[in-house]
Amino acid sequence: MRLVLASRSPQREAILRRLGLSFRVVVSRYAEGGDGGDGPERLALANACGKAREVAGRARLEDGELVLGVDTVVALGGRTYGKPRGAAEAGEFLAALGGRTHHVHSGLCLLDGGREATAAARTAVTFRPLTTETIGAYLAAGEWRQRAGAYAIQGLGSSLVTAIEGDYWNVVGLPVAALIGLLEGFGTPPLTWL
Repeated sequence: MRLVLASRSPQREAILRRLGLSFRVVVSRYAEGGDGGDGPERLALANACGKAREVAGRARLEDGELVLGVDTVVALGGRTYGKPRGAAEAGEFLAALGGRTHHVHSGLCLLDGGREATAAARTAVTFRPLTTETIGAYLAAGEWRQRAGAYAIQGLGSSLVTAIEGDYWNVVGLPVAALIGLLEGFGTPPLTWL
């Protein structure tokens, strides 16, 4: 069994390496869409499946390869926060999240030639109140780029967080518990890939 990761995320690659999973990367050309009107979980699942299906339809898969699509969005008060388009929008995201508890939603889609399975994860993250100076310093560090919600909990963004409830790896970008459940459904129990 080998995964084909339909993502350009270095965080997802690092998590798969930590787990000892064999994988290769084929970056998806799928255009993430939606505004979260159907809910953040459905949005994340739709984007994850779109990525996986696009790669499965284009890439040459070898026997035993499973395509993994993943998408992560941040949600607060009926609004979803994807990847900010620039520093100004990243600052708006952080100001909105400061001093509040938001939810990080991830959708996963795992497929081979004949089967497709999905899973979702949700983690609650509470931010400390953020001053204009703190937001400015974080933006200047540049870590907000290509990050749902404009922060990276595994880096400097950890200083913005006061509490987390749920799968930490989900906030980093790949919920491990949900992934393991999907792999089990495809006949690969935990650690049998080592």
